[in-house]
Amino acid sequence: MRSFLFYARLVIAWYLLFLVLFIAADWIWAPLGNAMALVGLVTVIFVIIRAHSHLRRVRMLNGGKLDATALASRQHRQIEMPFEADEAFDLLEAAIRKLPGIEHIDSVRNRLEVRAVVTYSDPYGIKLLGRYDPMGWIVSQRNRVLATVTRGDGNSSLTLIFEPASAPWSDWLQVDDGINLEHAKAVTHAITLAMAEHRRGEQAAAAQTITEKELAIAKLSLLQAQVEPHFLYNTLANAQYLVRSDAAAADEMLGHLIQYLRHSLPRTDHALSTLGDELERSRAYLEILKIRMGPRLTLQIDVPDELLATPMPPMMLQTLVENAIKHGLEPRPGEGTVWIFARRHAALVAVTVADDGLGFNTQASGGIGLKNVRERLQLIYGAAATLVIAANFPQGVAATISVPADVPGGQHHG
Repeated sequence: MRSFLFYARLVIAWYLLFLVLFIAADWIWAPLGNAMALVGLVTVIFVIIRAHSHLRRVRMLNGGKLDATALASRQHRQIEMPFEADEAFDLLEAAIRKLPGIEHIDSVRNRLEVRAVVTYSDPYGIKLLGRYDPMGWIVSQRNRVLATVTRGDGNSSLTLIFEPASAPWSDWLQVDDGINLEHAKAVTHAITLAMAEHRRGEQAAAAQTITEKELAIAKLSLLQAQVEPHFLYNTLANAQYLVRSDAAAADEMLGHLIQYLRHSLPRTDHALSTLGDELERSRAYLEILKIRMGPRLTLQIDVPDELLATPMPPMMLQTLVENAIKHGLEPRPGEGTVWIFARRHAALVAVTVADDGLGFNTQASGGIGLKNVRERLQLIYGAAATLVIAANFPQGVAATISVPADVPGGQHHG
């Protein structure tokens, strides 16, 4: 039924056109009117042949289905894209540029609009009726494309129009052999492929990110494992020595070791600790060393209570304290002091461990400890955290870790 109506529309339109021409010709000269009637009859036959060709090709392009939208010479498409407008515009423009026979394309990014002119190409490679095809007298030799992108909330909507470069009334007298339907499907297919490729790229990037995160966690765990045994072995060796020489001091040292472990063992994974817990760990460590070093070691701590909940990688403060003792105070004869203080600067919390030991040149190479601190900061915070080693005044070294005051993505504490 739909095919019949399509034939009828074209035949009636051409019949009425030649009826007007016949009346005009007959009024001018009767034999001319008769000739016009004959031409009109032949034209209607040609129109039916061309319409049949159009129907056959549209059915093929449309998967064997015929509907009013497919039969029309002017095609309209609406596509929803899960991309921001600028990215959707780039995909749209690239898809239109792939159309065969593009003569001109005009992209206006600030209006998110693409206009293009496409040369009409005969789908059969030849003109079926050549110059005697009556529709060839009216059919436009160009088609045009109008595409716009509408911004959404995290997505975009594409509006595509494919039509002959001729007035709408000419649709009653012409067919486009499914060219604009073919263009609409080609652009839609190209955009669909681009979205699929983009999605595959996102999935690959996500998989790579997960892999990199797993590798980073594994490396972080390895780095932390290099630090924790270092302190534990040294402390147990000191306690073993004191058991033989000073049982009371050994008992006190083991008490501080228990305090240290209380703040250490729950944090042996890659989760973040807090500045408060790390401070208690370091305090227990220094109390252990004060038993061994006696009056040679003085400790001063200045950390505001409001900063105690700051997320802090486990063992990092401890590493700086160990470094100050090992490279600064232990080799130096006489008394020495370790300072631990923290301050907030905008979105960062700076924690400093300073000593008045041997000085910068001796400690600058800090060994695996400082190297691990830098690598762990990079793995956890990226460029958002820093470790700065500077000379203390009048002597010694000050090591400052600056970390974000808030928990970085993917980490937790508590």
